[in-house]
Amino acid sequence: MKLLLKRLHRTEHSTIGELHIDGKFECYTLEDKEREVKIKSETAIPKGEYKVIINQSNRFKKLLPLLLNVPNFEGVRIHSGNSNHDTEGCVLVGTTRSEDYIGNSRIAFQKLFKKMQSAKSITLIIE
Repeated sequence: MKLLLKRLHRTEHSTIGELHIDGKFECYTLEDKEREVKIKSETAIPKGEYKVIINQSNRFKKLLPLLLNVPNFEGVRIHSGNSNHDTEGCVLVGTTRSEDYIGNSRIAFQKLFKKMQSAKSITLIIE
């Protein structure tokens, strides 16, 4: 499975994008603000290509997608949430968007996660 995250809208607090699966729109994303110099828990991960696995999250106490080998970051996951207050470098997903907010996050995550669980391998490209 090939995931493509297109970052589209940037504000002082967050970055809103679109997530595509194999070329087809799946949902919206929300990340922290992109910064030249990383601020812990307040910075979007670097653009690039990342392998994704699904494993147990000690923090969330459930299975979640984990991005591997993200430079200068650890524990970057894809999960539900609505604003920059819900992400510490992770990628949040939702079905609606507005400035610094995505909605219906749990619904979007459940739909995405089901597809990810059935994939043999997962790659995320962030543009």
